[in-house]
Amino acid sequence: MNNSTEASGTSPATLLVGLVLALAGIMGLFLVANAQDGAMAFHGYLFVAFCALGVFWMIKRHYDEAAGVVEVEGDVRYNNAVVRAGVIASLFWGVVGFLAGLTVALQLAFPELNFHLPWTNFGRLRPVHTSAVIFAFGGNVLIATSFHVVQRTCRARLAGDWAPWFIFWGYQLFIVLAASGYVLGVTQSKEYAEPEWYIDLWLTIVWVVYLLVFLGTLMKRREPHIYVANWFYLAFIVTIAMLHIVNNLAVPVALTGSKSYQLFSGVQDALTQWWYGHNAVGFFLTAGFLGIMYYFVPKQANRPVYSYRLSIVHFWSLIFLYIWAGPHHLHYTALPDWAQTLGMTFSIMLWMPSWGGMINGLMTLSGAWDKLRTDPILRMLAVSVAFYGMSTFEGPVMSIKAVNSLSHYTDWTVGHVHSGALGWVGFVSFGALYYLVPKLWNRERLYSLALVSLHFWTATIGIVLYITAMWVSGILQGLMWRAYDSLGFLEYSFVETVEAMHPFYVIRALGGLLYVIGAVIMVYNCWRTIRGDLKEEGRIGAPAAGPAVSAAE
Repeated sequence: MNNSTEASGTSPATLLVGLVLALAGIMGLFLVANAQDGAMAFHGYLFVAFCALGVFWMIKRHYDEAAGVVEVEGDVRYNNAVVRAGVIASLFWGVVGFLAGLTVALQLAFPELNFHLPWTNFGRLRPVHTSAVIFAFGGNVLIATSFHVVQRTCRARLAGDWAPWFIFWGYQLFIVLAASGYVLGVTQSKEYAEPEWYIDLWLTIVWVVYLLVFLGTLMKRREPHIYVANWFYLAFIVTIAMLHIVNNLAVPVALTGSKSYQLFSGVQDALTQWWYGHNAVGFFLTAGFLGIMYYFVPKQANRPVYSYRLSIVHFWSLIFLYIWAGPHHLHYTALPDWAQTLGMTFSIMLWMPSWGGMINGLMTLSGAWDKLRTDPILRMLAVSVAFYGMSTFEGPVMSIKAVNSLSHYTDWTVGHVHSGALGWVGFVSFGALYYLVPKLWNRERLYSLALVSLHFWTATIGIVLYITAMWVSGILQGLMWRAYDSLGFLEYSFVETVEAMHPFYVIRALGGLLYVIGAVIMVYNCWRTIRGDLKEEGRIGAPAAGPAVSAAE
C-alpha cells in the first residue's frame, strides 16, 4: 500500500529544515570564499552542493506523491523509504570499498600501480579503502538494519519525519568529505579516525540525531519488552559517540583551514587512539552486527533465538569487557607494562562472552539445520557466525604477549582483521541485505537464489585465499625479522622480507578479486529483484519469511 506521509500543506518542520539548509549553504559559501587551503575550499563547494540538492529534494518530496512511501502492516505504518535508501547506499559503497581494497592490494604486489601520483598512492588510497568498507558500507548497513529492526520489534514507526533522512543524507556527506579528504591529503593520521576536525564535527551532529531517533522510537514502542537486538544497536550508537568525541579532541589551526593539532600527545595519544581503535572494532564491527545476527538469523531460519537469557548475558559481559582491551595493541611500547597486561587479560576474558554469542547464533538453527542445504541466505548467515567465533578466538590468542611478539606489525594481523571483516561483517551484512531487498520492495523472493549460492562460494573461496596467504606471510615475516646468524647479526635485511612477501600479496589480491566479483553478483541480483524480475530455476528452497521474532521469546 502506497500513500504519502506528507500533509497537503507545508508543515513548520519542513519550513525549518529548508531554512537550516539555506543557512548551511551560506556557511558553505563563506568557507569557499575564506578557505586557507584547497581541500577546505573543495569541501566548502561539496557542502554547498549538498544543501542545494537537499532543498531540491525537499521540493520534490513535497510535490511528488510517491515520495515518503510507507508500508502498512497491521495498524503500524513503518518508514521503509529511508531503509530502502540505506540498502541501496550499502550496496553501492560495498562495491566501492571492495574495489579500493583490491586496488591497494594490487599496489602492494605491483608498486607501479601507484602511478607516481600523489592522489593514487597507497598511503592515500588505503584509508579510502578502510573507511569505505567500515564506515560507508558497514555504517550504512548498520543504520538501515537498525531502522528496520527497531520499527519491527517495537511495532512503532521510526521517530521523526525529517530526522531519519537527515541521518541518511548527512552520513553520505560525511563519507564523501572523508574520502575526498584522504585523496587530497587531509588526514589526522589516526587509524580508523583519519578525518580532520570539521568532518569529525559534522559526523558528531549526525550521530547525535541518530541516537535521538533510535531512542525516540524505543520510547514510543508498543511492545513492553526491548528485544535484545536493540540493546546491541543502542550500545553501538552510544559507545561510538563517546569514542569518537574523546579520540578526536583537537584544536584547529584556523576555523577556515583543514589542519588541526590533537589534544593528546605521546603515549597518552597512543593509548587514547587504541582505546578508540579496538572499541571501534568492538562496538562498530561487533556489537552493531550482533544486533543484525540476533534479528536476521532467527527471521531467516524461522526459529526463535536459542536462548534469550544467554543473549542478555552475552550483551552485558561483552560491553563490560570489550572497553578495556585496547592496550593489547601497544605491547612492547612505551605504554606501562601494567596497562599492557590489563589489555591482554581483558582480551582473553572476551573469549568467553564472544563464544557464548556464537553458540547462541548457531544453536538458533536447532531444528532447522536441513535448511543450510537449501537456503543460501541462511548458509551465509551461519558461516558469518562461524567466522565471528574464529576471529574472537584468534584475537585473544594474538593479544598474549608471547604470541604478539611474533605477530605484531606483520601480515598475520592483516589476516586476522580480514577474517573478521570479510567473513563475519561481510557475510552477516550480505545475509541481511538479501533478506531485506524482497521484503522492502514487496517481491515474492530474490531474483535468483542460485546467484546467492554463487556469491557465497565465490566470496568464501576469496576469503580463504586472502586469510591463509596473510597467515603464512605474517608468520614468515615474524620469523625472518627475529632470525639471527651465528655472529648475532640479523640474518635477513628488511628488503629481503618484503621480497619474500610478493607471492602471498598476489594470492591476497586474487582472493580480493573473487570477493569483489561476489559483491557485484549481489548487486546484480538485488537490482533485478528491485525491478520485479524472477529467474526460472530449480527450487533452492529459501523459506518464506516467518513472523517477526517476538520480543518476549
